[in-house]
Amino acid sequence: MSEYEIKKQICEIGKRIYDRGMVAANDGNISVKLNDNEFLCTPTGVSKGFMTPEYICKVDANGKVIQANEGFRPSSEIKMHMRVYKERPDVMSVVHAHPLYATSFAIAGIPLTEPIMPEAVIALGCVPIAEYGTPSTEEIPDAVSKYLQYYDAVLLANHGALAYSDSLINAYHKMESLEFYARLLYQSKQLGGPKQLSDDQVERLYEIRRQFGLKGKHPADLCPNLKNGKASCHTCGGHCHSESSSEDNALISEITKKVLAALGK
Repeated sequence: MSEYEIKKQICEIGKRIYDRGMVAANDGNISVKLNDNEFLCTPTGVSKGFMTPEYICKVDANGKVIQANEGFRPSSEIKMHMRVYKERPDVMSVVHAHPLYATSFAIAGIPLTEPIMPEAVIALGCVPIAEYGTPSTEEIPDAVSKYLQYYDAVLLANHGALAYSDSLINAYHKMESLEFYARLLYQSKQLGGPKQLSDDQVERLYEIRRQFGLKGKHPADLCPNLKNGKASCHTCGGHCHSESSSEDNALISEITKKVLAALGK
């Protein structure tokens, strides 16, 4: 597509996330990678539901303005987008939004790790929560960074959600799937709690994903626990990629046992 056509597509996706209630007022931001040093992004301070191509800004790999029409400046969250592009060369688009259900889980501190629906297991695997960071600072990029090599979507603690993929439409689809998954999980909990898929069922779905050759990062290909014959990341809170975390937990458990023994309990 031409650069102008990409700008039109950004505006269309902006309208979609606005119409679906994934953003309110001027929230959210979208970017697309043109090449290694040129990126298109939505401007700060405008509603994503009412943009036209002349709103869209162009920045370099450091987030510095290459071109922007008068009255428009790049999103204040451009640092977060640039970190994704820097650490995930396969990513061509990033979408940040505040979808109602997914953001509710992010605010409650609950990652989306329960295997309840085949499509979500295949497409997303699971969605962890990146630690809270102050918007527009390096805190959010730093928090997101540790998850980029393992997941294609993350929740942002007390903030929203981030999805990224090899095209704008695929990044949007991941955001849409994430929100649908969160809504199903929330509503099933109101009905007494979801019936989770078994480990065997999850592994069969992972194998389907591998057979399809789907791109991106996913526990079907990366989960160390799964490769070692342990439970997948769906049951460990989304932190299975951290070997040090497992070692720390084992150490804490051993110390706890010794303390209890010393106390005669």
